[in-house]
Amino acid sequence: MPFFGLDCARKKEREVERKIRANDREYNSSFKYATNSIKTSKYNPFTFLPLNLFEQFQRIANAYFLFLLILQVIPAISSLSWFTTVVPLVLVLSVTAAKDAIDDIVSTHVTVYNKLKIYLFFVHISFFLFSLLRGNREVCCEPPNNRLDRFTGTLTFDSQKYSLDNERVLLRGCTLRNTDWCFGLVLFAGNKFRQMCGVWSGAVWCSSSILLYYYRECIFGLLALMCIILAVGNGIWENHAGSKFNAFLPREENTVFSAFLTFWSYIIILNTVVPISLYVSMEVIRLGNSYYINWDRTMYHARTDTPAEARTTTLNEELGQIKYIFSDKTGTLTQNIMTFNKCSINGKSYDHRGEKQMDFSFNRLADPKFLFYDHSLVQGVKLELPDVHAFFRLLALCHTVMAEEKREGDLVYQAQSPDEGALVTAARNFGFVFRSRSPETVTIEEMGIQRSYEMLAILDFNNVRKRMSVIVRNPEGKLSLYCKGADTIIYERLHPSCSEVMKVTTEHLNEFAGEGLRTLVLAYKDLDEEYFSEWKQRHHESSVALEDREEKLEKLYEEIEKDMMLIGATAIEDKLQDGVAQTIEQLAKAEIKIWVLTGDKQETAENIGYSCNLLREEMNDVFIVAAFALESNMELEFLRTACMCKTVICCRVTPLQKAQVVELVKKYKKAVTLAIGDGANDVSMIKAAHIGVGISGQEGMQAVLSSDFSFAQFRFLQRLLLVHGRWSYLRMCKFLRYFFYKNFTFTFVHFWYAFFCGFSAQTVYDEGFITLYNLVYTALPVLGMSLFDQDVNAGWSLEYPQLYVPGQLSQYFSKRAFMMCALHSWYSSLVLFFVPYAAIYDTARDDGKDGADYQSFALITQTCLTVTVCVQLGLDLSSWTVVNHLFVWGSLGMFFILTFTMYTDGLFRLRPSSFAFIGTARNCLNQPNVWLTVALTAILCVLPVVAYRFFYSQISPTINDKVRYKVCQTKEPAPRPRRTRLTRRSTRRSGYAFSHAHGYGDLVTSGRFLRRHALTPSTGLIPTGRSPGFKPTGRSAGYSPVGREQNPKQKVEPTSLQMFRAVKDCSF
Repeated sequence: MPFFGLDCARKKEREVERKIRANDREYNSSFKYATNSIKTSKYNPFTFLPLNLFEQFQRIANAYFLFLLILQVIPAISSLSWFTTVVPLVLVLSVTAAKDAIDDIVSTHVTVYNKLKIYLFFVHISFFLFSLLRGNREVCCEPPNNRLDRFTGTLTFDSQKYSLDNERVLLRGCTLRNTDWCFGLVLFAGNKFRQMCGVWSGAVWCSSSILLYYYRECIFGLLALMCIILAVGNGIWENHAGSKFNAFLPREENTVFSAFLTFWSYIIILNTVVPISLYVSMEVIRLGNSYYINWDRTMYHARTDTPAEARTTTLNEELGQIKYIFSDKTGTLTQNIMTFNKCSINGKSYDHRGEKQMDFSFNRLADPKFLFYDHSLVQGVKLELPDVHAFFRLLALCHTVMAEEKREGDLVYQAQSPDEGALVTAARNFGFVFRSRSPETVTIEEMGIQRSYEMLAILDFNNVRKRMSVIVRNPEGKLSLYCKGADTIIYERLHPSCSEVMKVTTEHLNEFAGEGLRTLVLAYKDLDEEYFSEWKQRHHESSVALEDREEKLEKLYEEIEKDMMLIGATAIEDKLQDGVAQTIEQLAKAEIKIWVLTGDKQETAENIGYSCNLLREEMNDVFIVAAFALESNMELEFLRTACMCKTVICCRVTPLQKAQVVELVKKYKKAVTLAIGDGANDVSMIKAAHIGVGISGQEGMQAVLSSDFSFAQFRFLQRLLLVHGRWSYLRMCKFLRYFFYKNFTFTFVHFWYAFFCGFSAQTVYDEGFITLYNLVYTALPVLGMSLFDQDVNAGWSLEYPQLYVPGQLSQYFSKRAFMMCALHSWYSSLVLFFVPYAAIYDTARDDGKDGADYQSFALITQTCLTVTVCVQLGLDLSSWTVVNHLFVWGSLGMFFILTFTMYTDGLFRLRPSSFAFIGTARNCLNQPNVWLTVALTAILCVLPVVAYRFFYSQISPTINDKVRYKVCQTKEPAPRPRRTRLTRRSTRRSGYAFSHAHGYGDLVTSGRFLRRHALTPSTGLIPTGRSPGFKPTGRSAGYSPVGREQNPKQKVEPTSLQMFRAVKDCSF
């Protein structure tokens, strides 16, 4: 039974297969499948307190302080009151519990009831209606799992089995369009539906937290060492001098047992060396720096009303340590808004450029936003040139676009990819208007005449085919196959008679490449009725096969898609986003390496590389590798070679291969990585990297929902890293150095005092000061520094990207910096103890009374400590803001106010044991020598730091020192970021423009989301995704899905880098 949210019931047997019968509740309930409720929250009102406390005490720091609290209730051990530990512990637990409760309420729903999780749809609605009414209807399928791309099952109906695959299921969260009604069968419900099974539960990576784990071990080791030394000292002291005090202070005669008790007593006293409030303070700092990202107006994209968003609060400082960026291309570097730019028809090129815009007034259904300038193309349409008509007829028929007609003549296309939308829109403007479709027909309007084509088959796109085809019958009864796809794929399947046209078309494709356009080649084939009938029968048999279905269909596709006639080619422009080139240039100056991982072909990737300044003309050697380079026996050599290159572009990579590249760099380079993308095929890469950034663009929100940070444009990445990332890293490092400094200094003073109090575990400070030191006196100043400090402002940070480099090298907080901090604390503690000790030794106050008492020494020491740590913080601050002034001076003022308050007669009368320092403040702090001691102590503590920084800045100044000096010298405001426009003309072949996804052909022909007259209103073209990518090989590598060499005339000579094998640089 569930108890406190934990399922203590006996573990159920593993489900092998799932059986469900339609309208048979009794049969289905016998399997005890999950109900339709989902619990996504951690807590409820009854389990919150025990579960949250259980989770918090799993942290070693909290568990340690709970252990200290238990020790403090043992009178023989504790010399401190229990509240010195309880107050900080309760405060830390309360703040953390409040944060966890808010996260649980805001981020999740206590119980989510979903109407349906996965529907099962059938190809023929009439068949399913019949199956609901009568006969045996049973579905046998795979058990719940997290595979979203595959489904295996069978439907048994009247003793006959039908195959069920992924094309016949609808996942929860999908949107049905153009559908009035449907019938479905729930397969997986509750927490067993596939998206719930696929929830990623991995721990969030955080480099500073990982580093703190190492320091935590060092700190505990240091604590144990100090306690052992003091325990041994106690045993020695008891043997030599302890007997002299037995007359008035009875104690244990057993010195070993006394040393044992002393060890645990000093574990309590020196507990501040382990900072309990460190983690809570870090969370507050991260939260504040996350809000800075959310509030940054310069990262707000007004056109799409999209602000930047920090979707996690644990990775802000890691943004200042990025060494490798892995970026998608389409939609990330480019706008993913496609425009029909040029085309080639039967060997003639039609250019988009011109002075006068074409007039499409002859076409009442033309899209007014479509622009084209070559008037000869319209003349060819009006003159009814056969090739021109065939070209646009193919574009109007060969697609999976949906048309919505809100009112007569007002057409809105819903395309699965921007490429398809651009092609169908071009056909629409040139007189071949796609009007509507049904599962069996496609209706287009050709030059004002409406014609309905019978849709007989859709040979859908996939990653290997890189093409799609449709087989249609025109109103006259003629059968035709229309095909569009990558040039390297289509050329292999052309009739030999097309050789001359193919040569000219290839020249046009090379011309299109100069502007980085994405290309498609179009071809057609007339079919024989008898042959097609026989092929259709074999196609049906293969489509219902339970084994090797995809392989059998692929053979049939290869059989019919051959000896086609070339029509022409299209060229689509996908422009770079604003500021991409300048952003990449800035990031490169910051020593950040950018790798582009794209599913496009090599030529497209190269052209985009030149456009955005990743590639330059002086880069003559190009190294090309195939997909097998990511195999385990080749991955290290691949990484070594890639790291020697100035630019790395991985083309035709699948989503899985993108993630493999990221994991490869993480594994061997030990560097902080960032992945940025905009589509569903980038999710694997985003999750594989240390930090994931999603761009909310044209391809939905999958990348954004899987990311740690999101915004609308790639150019915002430079501000995210060079400004917010660098500031966050610098602030966190300053916070950690200062936090350890003040706590170590506080604790080491106790260590020195032990040698003067007979190792008796007496505290050098007042108990009230011990309680309030971290909570009140030093909390706000360090938070103010960690939230508001800036070494230089945002403008100078962008002007000098080299300021980012120290973060990559972990120069601000490393093991060396930690040891320097500990050494500084050790020195400061010596000064803080021995200077006040010497100053009041054998002295008298102005009234002649003895001034060398314990309480006066304790007050002077804690005053010197508070002033010194505030002065040290002032030296660490790069910029003083109003908030910093308020926090620093306010904390000092609070120290004196509370000190005088706690040392008053009134509080002493209320609780003498807790407020024993009666009158010490007014009797001690009115002495001039006390204030001179405080000033001398503070100067001696910070003097080595000031001297070291001064000489170091003169002898070997850092980039920060140089920039800050220049900022101080100039009176001009920070420069505005420069924006550069980089253009290049290349002869390299442009890319394959078809960001389509497998499966939409079957979806169209099934009729599951079609209706003949669409009435649903729409706002325009709605792209929903693109292909998951291709293997990282191209024509230059001689790759062919069918095993034949492509373009044998174009041989690429191996470069010196390709022949280089003896890699000397093995430093990973």
